[in-house]
Amino acid sequence: MADKREILSLSEAMEGLPEDFAFFADRFTGTIQPALAGREAERVKAVQRQWNFIVIGVVLGVAIFAGFTFLMPEDGMMFGGFIGVGAALAMGAWGSMALDKLGKETKLMLVEPVAQEFNIAYQVAPGRPEDVMQFRSLDLVPGWDREKFEDRLTGARNDTPFEFFEAHLEEKRTTTDGKGRTRTTWVTVFKGQCLVANFHKQFNGVTKVYRDAGALNFFKKLGQMGKGQRVKLEDPVFEKAFEVYSTDQIEARFILTPDFMERLIGLERTFKGRQVRCAFSGGCMFLACEGKNLLEPGSMHRKMDDLGRVREILQDFAAIFLLIDAMSQRLTPDALRDTQP
Repeated sequence: MADKREILSLSEAMEGLPEDFAFFADRFTGTIQPALAGREAERVKAVQRQWNFIVIGVVLGVAIFAGFTFLMPEDGMMFGGFIGVGAALAMGAWGSMALDKLGKETKLMLVEPVAQEFNIAYQVAPGRPEDVMQFRSLDLVPGWDREKFEDRLTGARNDTPFEFFEAHLEEKRTTTDGKGRTRTTWVTVFKGQCLVANFHKQFNGVTKVYRDAGALNFFKKLGQMGKGQRVKLEDPVFEKAFEVYSTDQIEARFILTPDFMERLIGLERTFKGRQVRCAFSGGCMFLACEGKNLLEPGSMHRKMDDLGRVREILQDFAAIFLLIDAMSQRLTPDALRDTQP
């Protein structure tokens, strides 16, 4: 999670990052920071435009409300309020267009240099990733009818190929009232991050890790019947935090070390998410975490070269890398061979 305190230096912004992020200091001071600072006047102008349109929208909305209320004493207040709010929101959105556009460009100015340094391909708006159906088959995400994907990263971390993407999955639901009228709504069933890491080593079984669901554990157990047995973790802290099911108890305990489980919680915290869960199947780890969008530039009401936004993006990358590192260091050929019966 990004620091809430004000970050005053680049060294503070990069504090706690893996050693191979050291390149970013020279890159930032040499090219990124000057490029960001060069657009500061544009940001200030866009922010002022946003505020101007918000004020205009509020004044327009109040005028519409007052006009309807005066001209239509009976129903004018309801209609005026509805139309007035709509007009105010529309003006605010119109006034924010320039700032939103600049935010997207700022994001690319920060994300692309990091991705290029680590030889990672980056797509802002990708099509459906091939691996997303594996998340469904492994019970990491529910079924869905409409989908949207963002921020896809593909590459390798220390010879471990991985794919990262953000998914917004929605289910179509139709209800019928007492008069036979139908209503269709779209309900978000998953919004967050998905990560696939291929360790090139076949797991003996299938192991699934869920955040402890409290009273819902009974239903979780029913859903996992025939798909593995409950695994009891040695560490009481993680035993309380997670529910684990596996078709191979020995392998599950080997994989789920305290270091890995700690990084799993750390990733959930860094991603500002919840209900992190993962599965080990075939030669891959599949991880899903519900949460807000990552790899975002943050508030555009901060200066373009604000070091807080820099730290947030770097921490998002680092959280992904550290989790993969924790597993790739553990899953060596010799170590995996030791789990064979």
